[in-house]
Order: sequence, then structure tokens, then C-alpha cells
Amino acid sequence: MLMIQKTDMKINVHHLTRVEGHGNINVTVSDGKLIEAQWEVVETPRFFEAMLRGKSHDLAPTLTSRICGICSIGHSLASLRAVERAMDVKVPKNARLLRLLAKHGETLQSHVLHIFFLAAPDLLDVDSVIPLTQTHPEVVGAAVRLKGLGNDLCDLVAGRTTHPVSLVTGGLSKAPEKKQLEEMRQKLQDRLADVEAAVDVFKGLALPDFVRETEFVALKGEDSYPWIGGDLVSTDGVVKPEDDYLAMTNEYKVDFSTSKFAKLSRESFAAGALARFNNNYDFLCKEAKETAETLGLAPVNHNPYMNNVAQLIETHHVMVESIEIIDQLLDGDLENVRAEYEIKAGEGVGAVEVPRGILYHDYKIDKKGSITKANCIIPTTQNNANIHHDLPELVIRQIELGKSDEEVTKLCEMLVRAYDPCISCSVH
Repeated sequence: MLMIQKTDMKINVHHLTRVEGHGNINVTVSDGKLIEAQWEVVETPRFFEAMLRGKSHDLAPTLTSRICGICSIGHSLASLRAVERAMDVKVPKNARLLRLLAKHGETLQSHVLHIFFLAAPDLLDVDSVIPLTQTHPEVVGAAVRLKGLGNDLCDLVAGRTTHPVSLVTGGLSKAPEKKQLEEMRQKLQDRLADVEAAVDVFKGLALPDFVRETEFVALKGEDSYPWIGGDLVSTDGVVKPEDDYLAMTNEYKVDFSTSKFAKLSRESFAAGALARFNNNYDFLCKEAKETAETLGLAPVNHNPYMNNVAQLIETHHVMVESIEIIDQLLDGDLENVRAEYEIKAGEGVGAVEVPRGILYHDYKIDKKGSITKANCIIPTTQNNANIHHDLPELVIRQIELGKSDEEVTKLCEMLVRAYDPCISCSVH
């Protein structure tokens, strides 16, 4: 047992609000001893992999996009990458650019949703975003416009915001028209002012000062900030190929959670925006680096609350890079966006950085093109252990500072929210 200042405390958050899914925070301090500080996922398990077995490979991206309403494009892209690597499908360059553009739309809408609608109320000491419509209408207005822009970008490339229809094996079923891309480019350019306004707001907010050194895992950038495929890297110096994802995740069960935990070099690790930032800072665009400097974030940062700041930095980056991608697409033709391919047996892994961290899909496909085995590892599954091990250190430090039950409860809730968990996706 860990000894702390003599006090009693009982915290039972059931269920945590302003996150996706159901999870509980349980803290017990008795007579100066920390008895329990636990992150408990209580969602009913969902059998993602079982629904894929026996299905045709070309149905997998459509089915798996239903796993998550927030990361449906990311699931579709991870599924496509697994299928295409299994059957040696060579996706045309324009299709790869358009897929990345759709991915950026998803990152934009998800980050904005979390930063402004779920996390910001804590930082501005209100219970929800509703009061902010009166006290900070300019902030809410910027958030609504940016969220809408992310949705529009997904619609344009993937066919719709949630559950994409244009992303298919070999590339895309249809490319946007150049006029539509030109209009989207102008929207992105116009909305950069909203990002700058958001940065001005965030630089005036004080995030909790809490540091617990941990390991951060992300895709490894080679010549750009990484989103789709490639080697895996950690801040502890581990580098592994994409196919070796099981050695990077090391899932295991615990008796108090319906979601698995994961570890690598230490008892836990973190994935997500801060992990990407810590591992790939050098590949951020100039504007995003300037935002990082303004907000006081530099690698390697071990404060989990700073994940929200990293999300805002990535928001700036994906908007700038989306403009650059559209410029590349406008310089050429958009005719060749889908490759012909031959169905054959194989196994493939697809790793994609979705907003909350690396998402893995792994499929075995038979000679008829049917999936015989599937495995999916979700970012929040990878973050659960880190959340769980953050909690006791956070509680101990706050009690040593003489914080009340209410103050400690709020900080614990904010800690979990900082990871932007997608709890329903993490159970399987």
C-alpha cells in the first residue's frame, strides 16, 4: 500500500460523462492508505472479428466502418490497407492522396469535437458546452464552423461523414471534381482564422500540472507526419515493422475491465495525439510548430492533459496539409483512382493513426477472397492501462497538496477525458 497524508476519500464516478461509452472511476483512501484508484471499463464486449469471418474481403471496409461512428473512415482505411497488403494491391497515387484527405477530415472533426465540446467545459469550469454559447460565443462559433468543415471534407472524399461509401479495395469508387476541390481549398483557407482564434483562447487556459513518465507509441514518420501505414516507434526507442504489431501491443486481460490492457517496455504506454507529437514533431508543418511553441508544448512531454493541446496542434497541421494535398490533386488528372487487382490468398496488416492512436486490422484471406481470420486492436485498448496507472499517482499528489474530494474528482475525470477515449470500440 502507498502511504499518503492521513485522510479518507471515496470517489465513485459511475459513469464518466463527456466521453464515448461507459467507464467508471473508483478511488478509495482509508486512514492515509490508498486502497484503490481504478479505471474500470464496463461495456459489453463486441465481437468485431467474428462478424468478418467468412465475409468477402470487399465487404470488410464497409462492415468495420460500423465499429465506430467517430473513426469510421479510419476503420475503413485500416481494413482496406490490410486487404490490399494481403493481396498485393497497388493503390494509385491520386487515390492515396484522396484517402489521406478523407483521413484529415476525420481527424479535424474528431479533434474539434473533443477539444471544444468535451474537454473545454472542464477548463472553463462549466458542466457542458451549453453555458459557453453565452459566455464564449466566439469560441463555440469557431468550433461549430471547424467541425462542419471536417464533416464537409469527409463528405466530399468518402461520400459521407460517417460510414464512408467511396473508399473501396484498390482506391476510390469516385473522385471529387476539381471544382469541388477548389471550393474545399478555399473553405480550408478561410477557416484557418478559426484555428488561430482557438489557439489564442487555449494559450490563456491553465491545464493541470501533472507528469508521470511513460512510453509513447505511434507510427514512425519517414518524410512526413505519419497517418497511414509504416513502421511503429516508441519514445523508449522501440522500432518494429507494421506486421509486428502484436509485439508492440501485448494485450492482456484484467479482472475489473471488459476491455483489455496493453504494454510494451513498461507497465503501460500511451497512443494518440501526444504520442504522435512526441515521436514525430520534426514532421509537423511550420504553422503547427509555431502553434506548439505558442502553447508551450515541446517533445517529449509526459503530461497526459497536454494531449488536448497536441490535438489542437494536429488540427492546425491537417488543415494546412489538406490544402497542400488539394494543390497536388489539382495539378494532375483525377481519372486513375482505382486499381484492378487479382483475388488471391494472403495475410495483411493495416495500421492507421486515428484520432485516439494507432488502429490495427489484421486479416487472413483465402484464395476465394473470403476472410478466414481477423484481429482488430483499438487505440483506447492501448491507452486503458496508462489511464489506470495515471490515476493513483494523480490522486496521491493531489491529496498531498490538500485538495478536496470534489477537486480530486474533477481532476480524475479530466484525466480520463484528456485521452479522448472511445470506450465502446475498445471492448472485443
